[in-house]
Amino acid sequence: MNTAKKELFITHLFDAPREVVFQAWTAPEQLKHWYAPDGCSIEFKSIDTTKGGNFHSCIHDPVHGDCWIKGTYLEILPDQKLVFTMVMSDEGGNSVSSVTAGKTEDWPEAQITTVTFESVGGQTKVSIHQTVSEEEAKKTGAYQSWIKMLNKLGQLLH
Repeated sequence: MNTAKKELFITHLFDAPREVVFQAWTAPEQLKHWYAPDGCSIEFKSIDTTKGGNFHSCIHDPVHGDCWIKGTYLEILPDQKLVFTMVMSDEGGNSVSSVTAGKTEDWPEAQITTVTFESVGGQTKVSIHQTVSEEEAKKTGAYQSWIKMLNKLGQLLH
């Protein structure tokens, strides 16, 4: 019996060229307009979208409070692929346990997010894979947040 949990995987089709969609994922000025679920905002204390570069951000949620995250860009292939780590942190940039940050015990202390960009005619298919179980992502609201953020990005790209 296979007891491995299915990891989070989401695809979304954007009505925009691949270069434009990739730019929306790597330009801090664009990220701050869509990289937070509806009703929330995002603040970047720092962001360096180059290979080996780091980010430190906070999603401000009026209902659930602040969610600080930091990470490192492991791989960047322009217009094709982004790979970055995500670790829960505090405002000072110190790592905190997932449980301390309000996640469940099954939430990983660090996760890797891989985003690929594929041209489909004049559109772009974005695929997101995260090293967290899809079940946990749905329980914590992370899955739903991705869907909302991708929908926001789709509206911005029109």
